[in-house]
Amino acid sequence: MPNADVKDVRNVAILSHGSAGKTSLADAILAAAGAVDAPGSVDAGTSVFMHEPEEISRKITITASLGFADWKNARINIIDTPGYINFLEETRGTLRAADGAILIISAISGVKAETEKVYKFACDYEIPRIAFVSKLDKERADFFRAVGDMEKYFCKNAVVLQLPLGLEDKFTGFVDLITMKAVVFAADGSGSFTEGAVPAELQKDAAAYRKKLVEAIAETEDSLLEKYLDKGELSPEELIKGLKHGTLVGGLLPVLCGSPVKGIGIQQLLDAVLLCLPSPQERAGIVQIKGTDPRTGNEAVRKPTVDDPLAAEVFKTIIDPFAGKLSLVRVYSGTLKSDSSVYNSTRQIKEKVGSLFAVQGKKQVPVTALGAGQIGAIAKMKDTLTGDTLCAENAPLLLPFAKFADPVMSYAIEPKTRGDEDKVSTGVHKILDEDPTLKFVFDEQTKEMVISGMGQVHIEVTIEKLKRKFGVDVKMKTPKVPYKETIRAKARAQGKYKKQTGGHGQYGDAWLEIEPLSRGTGFEFVDKIVGGVIPRQYIPAVEKGVVEAMHEGFLAGYPLVDLRASVVDGSYHTVDSSEMSFKIAASMGFKKAVEQAKPVLLEPIMSVEVVSPDETLGAVIGDLNSRRGKVQGVTPQAGGQIIKAQVPMSEMLTYAPTLNSLTSGRGMYTMEFAGYEDVPSHLAQKIIAERHAQQGQHANHGKEK
Repeated sequence: MPNADVKDVRNVAILSHGSAGKTSLADAILAAAGAVDAPGSVDAGTSVFMHEPEEISRKITITASLGFADWKNARINIIDTPGYINFLEETRGTLRAADGAILIISAISGVKAETEKVYKFACDYEIPRIAFVSKLDKERADFFRAVGDMEKYFCKNAVVLQLPLGLEDKFTGFVDLITMKAVVFAADGSGSFTEGAVPAELQKDAAAYRKKLVEAIAETEDSLLEKYLDKGELSPEELIKGLKHGTLVGGLLPVLCGSPVKGIGIQQLLDAVLLCLPSPQERAGIVQIKGTDPRTGNEAVRKPTVDDPLAAEVFKTIIDPFAGKLSLVRVYSGTLKSDSSVYNSTRQIKEKVGSLFAVQGKKQVPVTALGAGQIGAIAKMKDTLTGDTLCAENAPLLLPFAKFADPVMSYAIEPKTRGDEDKVSTGVHKILDEDPTLKFVFDEQTKEMVISGMGQVHIEVTIEKLKRKFGVDVKMKTPKVPYKETIRAKARAQGKYKKQTGGHGQYGDAWLEIEPLSRGTGFEFVDKIVGGVIPRQYIPAVEKGVVEAMHEGFLAGYPLVDLRASVVDGSYHTVDSSEMSFKIAASMGFKKAVEQAKPVLLEPIMSVEVVSPDETLGAVIGDLNSRRGKVQGVTPQAGGQIIKAQVPMSEMLTYAPTLNSLTSGRGMYTMEFAGYEDVPSHLAQKIIAERHAQQGQHANHGKEK
């Protein structure tokens, strides 16, 4: 059913924190719907959704994966998303393709920091959600604590649809609070079940929770509320209708329960997906498909029908060194056809569409077209990247896409095999196409390749992919801090270079004055020569000598910045003077002047924005102060506080794990370069000593060679 009618499609993301059972549930859904013969297993490495070697070895979802199942004449496209903190930006990006979400709450661990974050992502996209309390068959399972966590941390309108029958090894099914029947499942994991009367010991709780359910549904619509107040009850049909309306637009969070491993509750969850989560058509009624017409800049709207012009968006890119590039795409309107031409409005180019696929884990099922509302993949797009819009050229549209958070941790990388630098760069840039949350730069000052990501595990996984996919092995190390130097006073010095050898000698003589400039100004060179004491043709050589000397500062060999150098006097020899002699003379004079001009060491300062829960605010601010940070303000926001501060880069290199520890994983931060400031004198002496020691080691190493 690759091109089911748009009203019969559900695009559903499965969300939660790591190890809550998302992938196990996704595998169980495929099995329950008959899409696979037997459910895959994360532990056994047979999951349909977890197929990257880095995922299988760690038993965690690292990259979002697609699957599909047909259930009661509907096509359900499933997006299994990462839940670990290092990979949540992947989840944020792929949520753009979803219309609804299943939020898993572990009956063992409840709501964790990552659960809150992915829930907020769904709220930001205005995606309707249902909750599924999982792992009720495990030790220490507590259904009511899981529900309490939901109400405490993110949704006061959580409405329980099912009460579990037993817990841990005695968990056998649930009470359906709409039909008020007990649903008991076979012990063989087949998912088969029987319905019967509610056990006597649960009748009181079932009645209480049903009353809460009916009241919550009644409050979503005036007509239902009026009837409930009049008669004190709603019919099952009215409950179902009100539940759907309340989930789509009324803020309700229906709560179901079960066990993917035992096959309990999966079919009922699929029914709830069809009932409570929107089709692309219904979703467009909640949040319009809006973009910008690139020709005019005006807002443009599409309808989720095959009759509207094509509008599709690439929400993920997969790079395979053998199979090439696979672009995962969500079609919002029109029809995307194989062997056709489309317009990439993001890059303003035409693209050739070759083969199209429906995606079942790592398996690709060829299709001839993807209609409005569908999710699939395009093979070997030449220039299209994640976030790009594909559309009809005669009706162009530019759709919005997620802005990813900035990386929070950086490492310098170097190949273990000399000469592999180009292979490293080529491989990393291909991985960047696949993972936009990474950044990769070559630092001209430190001469290091620096890779930045969302955490240490994120970077380690990238390094593993680099070796597996592109055959290059690298080692990681903490990046060098790009210190600089400047001066605090004016100074004047002479540089005189005189050398006599056989034939022509060398003669250059230049007097230089230097003075400090304001921070961030850079470098200025001024020619103040009068009377031709230095011929005009040698002035550029003087400037070149100064610029080259600035690359290696006086204190610790770091570049000098923010100063003005003026050549004010000098002399020359008609035979022995040359550009080289004046360049050397200028360099000598500049170094003498810097020594007299009170040189100081500068360090990069970062503008840092930290989001902290209220209860850890004091600890986070105290830690920033201990890092020589200057807190500039604290602003309250929902569920926490935003702290703005300026902190030296050297103090932020290992901040991410500390913030996670201080806030139990609930804190987040971003930072960007702000400028340079003086290093405190006691720290400057230590940095200078370490730098000299390193330079001495390099010098000795060179002599040994």
